[in-house]
Amino acid sequence: MDEIQKRLQETTETCSRSYEEWRKSKNDIKAQEGLHSAIHELRKVASRLEIELAVRERQDITSKPLPIPSHKSSSNKNGDAKGDNSDGGSDRPNVQHAVKRRRPSGKPSPQGAPGEA
Repeated sequence: MDEIQKRLQETTETCSRSYEEWRKSKNDIKAQEGLHSAIHELRKVASRLEIELAVRERQDITSKPLPIPSHKSSSNKNGDAKGDNSDGGSDRPNVQHAVKRRRPSGKPSPQGAPGEA
């Protein structure tokens, strides 16, 4: 029996016993504190179990190679991978955007400046 299973069984039994004691005398502060403590220990074991499960799942995932996305694995007519543009590999065409110039705020534009009416 591994450590987690042993701790789980022990804390479950302790929590069950503490619950029975508290149920018999709900006004007993000591029984209530014992039940709180047992529940806390049970939560700690459950958290350890969740961590162990997550680690195992993570190991299973990393042991499998990641599939190549379809947009990277398919080829176009030139034999190059799709999206192998100079703009970082996106499937969008390489378009240069016009630069917008801003007029300085608070200053009037000079007379006869291009684009002024």
